[in-house]
Amino acid sequence: MNDTLLKIKVDAKAVTKELLSIAKLSEGDILVIGCSSSEVAGKTIGTFSSVEVAQAVFAGIYEITEAEHIYLAAQCCEHLNRAIIVEKKVAKRERLAEVNVIPQPKAGGSFATTAYKNFKNPVAVEYICADAGIDIGDTLIGMHLKSVAVPVRLSLNAIGDAHVVCARTRAKFIGGERAVYDEALL
Repeated sequence: MNDTLLKIKVDAKAVTKELLSIAKLSEGDILVIGCSSSEVAGKTIGTFSSVEVAQAVFAGIYEITEAEHIYLAAQCCEHLNRAIIVEKKVAKRERLAEVNVIPQPKAGGSFATTAYKNFKNPVAVEYICADAGIDIGDTLIGMHLKSVAVPVRLSLNAIGDAHVVCARTRAKFIGGERAVYDEALL
């Protein structure tokens, strides 16, 4: 791995580790990733799909999610309607209907393609309600987060040349001004 790809991997790992800590994710939670390898490489989204860049980003993220027993969900690009690649056991647990598609670098994106090739038993689903997310290159992951997403500011806001936006989710507040809330769910 050359120095540029190594830095991408290290930065992806750092972003993931910091988000998991701030978001207080625990075993079995779901982290959705949207990643434009084009943007990471300094190009316009959708114009320079790079498997090598995607592999570096994936390696950094997956190392952390596997160690923490967090499920990784990889968002496909708009050509596959932003479908999600997950492990089959996640789809079963979440009662998500599988769809029949195998992502490719130019139809699904290099990151989703890399996830599909590295997961033990990958499947595609149309949607997921993840507990937190990392958007690398402004890929618009919001549709795959639980209802109340909260922006998370990290010490690192880019991977390669791609802008990074992170979010965690929280339970909805209900009950109005007299309600009492559980601080642990904030």
